[in-house]
Amino acid sequence: MTAVRYAMTTAVLMAVTSAFAQVSPVGLWRNIDDKTGEAKAELRIVEDAGVISGKIVRRLSKDAKPGATCTECKDDRKEQPIDGLEIIRGAKKAEGKDVWEDGKILDPENGREYRLRLTPIEGGKRLEVRGSIGPFGRTQTWVRVN
Repeated sequence: MTAVRYAMTTAVLMAVTSAFAQVSPVGLWRNIDDKTGEAKAELRIVEDAGVISGKIVRRLSKDAKPGATCTECKDDRKEQPIDGLEIIRGAKKAEGKDVWEDGKILDPENGREYRLRLTPIEGGKRLEVRGSIGPFGRTQTWVRVN
């Protein structure tokens, strides 16, 4: 009986730990086009010393041109390949909340950077990605791949 109780307790603790580990923007995500509802790209978000960054792993849209570069970028990303391009920089976890903010997100289609807010939802299965300039902005919901 003790072995069964131990196994059940271990299984419950592993499930709880796994659930808590997923309430973070860190991981592989798929973003969805607002207009068409089709997947546009897969993006990898990582954390280093409490700071979030993210890169485009691969583009999924049908019209993605192989070897395309960020012609509209205005900083060190100008003319860099879009596949592998760092589009998220500098976000940090807000104190006492499951929200990451104070970073920037780049739209490689127009070269503009927006203030960033990342909010994991649905237990970390989805990620609300809000880009804004002043009071104006747009929110996308990304889907966790892993």
